[in-house]
Amino acid sequence: MDDFGSAALRRLLDGLPDAVLATHAQHGDATAIVAPARVVEVLRFLRDAPGLEFDVLSDLCAVDYLRYPDREGPRFEVVYHLLSTRHLHRLRVKAGVPEVPAQIDSCVDVWPAADWMEREVFDLYGIRFRNHPDLRRLLLYEEFEGHPLRKDYPKERRQPLVGPRN
Repeated sequence: MDDFGSAALRRLLDGLPDAVLATHAQHGDATAIVAPARVVEVLRFLRDAPGLEFDVLSDLCAVDYLRYPDREGPRFEVVYHLLSTRHLHRLRVKAGVPEVPAQIDSCVDVWPAADWMEREVFDLYGIRFRNHPDLRRLLLYEEFEGHPLRKDYPKERRQPLVGPRN
């Protein structure tokens, strides 16, 4: 991990120690695993803290760990990929999400660009984002049943046919 990544993780641990569950580095990116109830607070801190200034949410995605029986922790993770355009550094923030209820707070108030990213995760994984301004399907039609990127979604499943909309 580079010096900035180490410094960013140290600043996060110093600023919000009870919100950070773990930190590590893989593939050149610093990673913080945070308490799901504190994720918006953590993201806002990383955006606003002088010297950190992670001003871009470059991606938001989810991971389904259903097929990893030896893994401890919740079934899902929501992963936030942050970029500091001032310092040209990246940081990954992960928050666990249980299967029931599969929900976490929305970060649209922190980064408006999260709007469609959260809708995509909702559509494909079924993870709900509390306080999202318009949480509805983005890629699939409303009558589509299930969430196709979940590991337990049957690949042979047939979906209802929907006629053209006027």
